[in-house]
Amino acid sequence: MSKITINVVAARANVSKKTVSRVLNNEPNVSDKTRKKVTDIAEELGYKPNPLARGLASNQSFILGLLYDNPNTNYINNIQAGALQVCQDKDYHLLIHPCKASSDQLVNNVKELISHSRLDGLVLTPPLSDFPELIDFLLTSKTPFVRIGATENLNCSSAVVSNDEQTSYEMTQYLISLGHTAIGFVKGHPQHNSATERFQGFQRALKTANIKLHEKWLQQGDYTFDSGEHCARQILTMNEKPSAIFCSNDYMAAGVLKVANQLEISVPHQLSVTGFDDAPISRYIWPTISTIQQPVEAMARQATSLLIEKLKIPDGEETTVVLESQLIKRESSAPPFKRISR
Repeated sequence: MSKITINVVAARANVSKKTVSRVLNNEPNVSDKTRKKVTDIAEELGYKPNPLARGLASNQSFILGLLYDNPNTNYINNIQAGALQVCQDKDYHLLIHPCKASSDQLVNNVKELISHSRLDGLVLTPPLSDFPELIDFLLTSKTPFVRIGATENLNCSSAVVSNDEQTSYEMTQYLISLGHTAIGFVKGHPQHNSATERFQGFQRALKTANIKLHEKWLQQGDYTFDSGEHCARQILTMNEKPSAIFCSNDYMAAGVLKVANQLEISVPHQLSVTGFDDAPISRYIWPTISTIQQPVEAMARQATSLLIEKLKIPDGEETTVVLESQLIKRESSAPPFKRISR
């Protein structure tokens, strides 16, 4: 069987090779009728564009980069899944690359990555999406990029964000509605602006309800299980303890549950615990953790789609898309039964 080429598709559709290329690359200036005709014939013939020829013809590599620095493996896996889905649908390749936001060589490393891999553009995840030096470099070098979870300078690039501050506020309101007024909080990684937003939502809810913020029940975590365990030990060995602890993510909340169990503090009867992210651990541990479900895969899909659109229309308007998170009530939260004092 002879190989199906773009010439075969063009001849069958009675159009030029350029028209076929425009259709398959989703470029503008093609009528809907012609687009459907070419797409149907290409699908019927099983035509797959040659990536190298496609790149040479358009001066693109059709490779996107996904940069991350995040200790939450579930978050990164979901981000990758969403981005890969769009890349596969649009015939792009995805290069997934870890970076260290704390490295002095971050910008140089990204510069070399773009050059050596011939990346067409980048998707940035937190905390890289708010890293000023990296953003400045990408803007100066005119490298197309879209940010996930950005909180600063939203007008400088397209971004896909979730409403962390508001949903953190709602989670705190939920605890207050159960009757909790003594509420502790475990903060997220200080380099992640999401941690700041979640703490701000917590503070706002307490202020709205005229509930005192107890500094002694605030602990600094870093989004890891171990940090949640450490913070819980600081809080739950005090003489006066909170009746609820809101953690900035589920892994830290799981660490709190471990310490509570070791100290024979019953959850949720003596202590309510809530998290954020709806990581698998929140569903598999007992008691299951009340949490906030972020549409992480959807955010990655949207960000990757925005980047591909940017590559097609470089001078298009920058846009910020907000995707809503959802509060999920589970077994780790309940009305306060009694205060703990030892």
